[in-house]
Order: sequence, then structure tokens, then C-alpha cells
Amino acid sequence: MSSGFPRLLADVGGTNVRFASQFLPEGPLLGMASYACADFPGLWEALQHHLLVQGLARPRACAIGIATAITGDQVQMTNHHWAFSIRALQQALAAERLLVINDFTALALSLPALAPEARRQVGGGAAVDGAPIGLVGPGTGLGVSGLLPGVGGTGLAPIGGEGGHVTLSSFEPEEDAVLKLLQRRFGHVSAERALSGPGLANLYQALAEVRGQAVPERDAKSITAGDDELARATVELFCSLLGNVAGNVALTLGARGGLYIGGGIVPRLGERFDRSRFRERFEAKGRFRDYLAAIPAYVVSASDQAALLGACRALDAGRH
Repeated sequence: MSSGFPRLLADVGGTNVRFASQFLPEGPLLGMASYACADFPGLWEALQHHLLVQGLARPRACAIGIATAITGDQVQMTNHHWAFSIRALQQALAAERLLVINDFTALALSLPALAPEARRQVGGGAAVDGAPIGLVGPGTGLGVSGLLPGVGGTGLAPIGGEGGHVTLSSFEPEEDAVLKLLQRRFGHVSAERALSGPGLANLYQALAEVRGQAVPERDAKSITAGDDELARATVELFCSLLGNVAGNVALTLGARGGLYIGGGIVPRLGERFDRSRFRERFEAKGRFRDYLAAIPAYVVSASDQAALLGACRALDAGRH
């Protein structure tokens, strides 16, 4: 094997962990597999299970994109109980290299290499080559990242932030009433409290209360698949609020290279998302409406595989 290979790549979300291997420089990602996080006490056990099931030797290099902020050696997931030491994990793996990054930083790194069929455009014009790119993604949580050009416009560097936890607001009466209910429940209403799988359930209950309805609790899959009026209104509210947040990200980054939408929820909505108020709210920024109207939005159809590709590209970037 070449130096630094084989590689093990991981995409760790709050619900599932996905693995793939790369055996040669610029080679394809092989042996992709997904497991429920709840089936393992920790990442190390999930990783050992994958290596055993796939019949793989210990990797020489490993890159992990994980749904939490990386601030030091100790990693604690935001929406799951898994925690570990990066140093201890590398020692247990006996790997020459171990890179741990935010999962949406990994996904952002994959965007320039996405195949045309892996994304669907929702409004806007043509992307500007070399311009900043924005990324949002509702799943178990809400990921936010992007790519920024270097000095002189050379290259694109990923952002490692926690934009999913910014304060959520609205200027529309019913939306504002829903957010006030969520504020009473949670104190701080972050974007993730509404724009995620658990967030959909939060929106459903709060919207029902605003409308004077008593309803049982429902999970995100039931709500997005539901054909009743309250479920449809909840999904519309979700898309509207997501448009507001995505527009803020696009303005903040100057994302004329496009605003990408990853995560597991939006791709499942299909054309319902395209017909929603997402685009209207994305552009509804007063004097900068025309600026945003020109920015294309793209739904990433397979962001789990893309995140693994991004983890691979992160290793490539540090190879030289």
C-alpha cells in the first residue's frame, strides 16, 4: 500500500454513522456501510464492528466528520452521548494520521467535486466561479458551513462553525407566535430547535397550540409523510424558516457561488420543497432582494456519501 493508505473515512451524525474506505490515491470510496449510533456504546465500538464486518485491516489514515464543534482533544457530540479523546482514538487505531472535523466542514469540502446529478437547483441564476459557497443542512441537528476563497481568489477553504445555533426569528405573525411558544419551552430558540428532525416535531406541537388544537406527539418522518392539514402547514413553516436562515447565511458569506442544502430532510420533500415558500423567504431581505435572487440554491441528493468524500478531501489537503 502507498504511504497513508488504506484510509478509513467516517461521517458521524446524531442518528447514523457511515464508513467507507479508500485504498489508493485518488481511488474510489469502497465498502460504504451505515449503522445506527444507538446500537453501539461509542464510536470506537462502531468502528471496530465495521472493520470486522468488512474484513478490513487497521487503516493507516482516518478522517472523521462528526456532528459537533471540535475545540480540542475531547470530543462530545451535541445530539448524542458519544464522546472520545482524539489522541486516545488514534492510539487505539494505531493510525499514522487521524483527522477529526465537523461533519458539515467535511460536506462543504465535497461540494466542488459533486456530480451534476447529485444536486438539484431551486431558483436563482448561475453560480459565480470562485465565489464563496454557503451550506445549510437540517438532519438530526442543523449544520451550517461554507467555502471561502483564499487571498487573490485562489482555492476554497472550509468554515468550521456552529451556525445552527444562531437565534431564530421571524416577522410573520403566526411564525412569531410559534417561536414565542418555543422560547417559553427552551429559553433560547436556536435555528436548530425548529430546523431539524426534532425541530419539526417542536414546530408541529407549537403550531397546533397556536391554532388551538390538541394533538399527540409525532416524529419528523410522520410529519413529512402526513397528508393532514396541520402536518402540511408544519412542513410549509419549516421550509419558510429554512429560507430565512439560508438567506442569512448567503448574505453573511456573500455566497454567490451558490447556497447548498444538505442533510436528510429536504431531499425527502422533493418537489414539495421546490413549491414551498423557501425561495420567497430566501430572497426576502429588503434592499438585497435582487442580490439574493441571483444566487442559486441547490439541494444535495446524497449528502451522506458527499460527507465521506469531503472527509477524504480533508486528508488530501493535509497530505503535502
